Amino acid sequence: MVRNTIYLVASLLAILSFVAIGTGTDSSVFAQGDKIQATIVPGASLLTDTSYNPNPIEVTVGQTVVWTNDDSAFHTVTSGSVGTPDAGKAFDSGLAGPTALTSKGKTFEHTFDTAGEYPYFCTLHPAMVGTVIVK
Repeated sequence: MVRNTIYLVASLLAILSFVAIGTGTDSSVFAQGDKIQATIVPGASLLTDTSYNPNPIEVTVGQTVVWTNDDSAFHTVTSGSVGTPDAGKAFDSGLAGPTALTSKGKTFEHTFDTAGEYPYFCTLHPAMVGTVIVK
């Protein structure tokens, strides 16, 4: 009896914690601790403001966004806007090295320490755009 009660309580807590951190009906986006998951969707290079999911991404100061490349093409997550002097200054997954999103399944993460709006784009496919809103 006690074992069944413990199992039931643990199951309910797991369900409630999942509901509490959910961000809507999109199952590809979820929070895990201080990390917010986002994806570069399949076929992203042919898209614009729907290439990163979710868009916008809403976080609080101190949270980390982890972008996962779910596409078969190489992409970047580069702060700023195309052609502006501040492009890549706040964060940039880059074109080479361990943070480069060169293939499906690769990830890049950035922790946001200051409130504000952070536009970003893909340097290889400049029509791909997103925004992180930090509160």
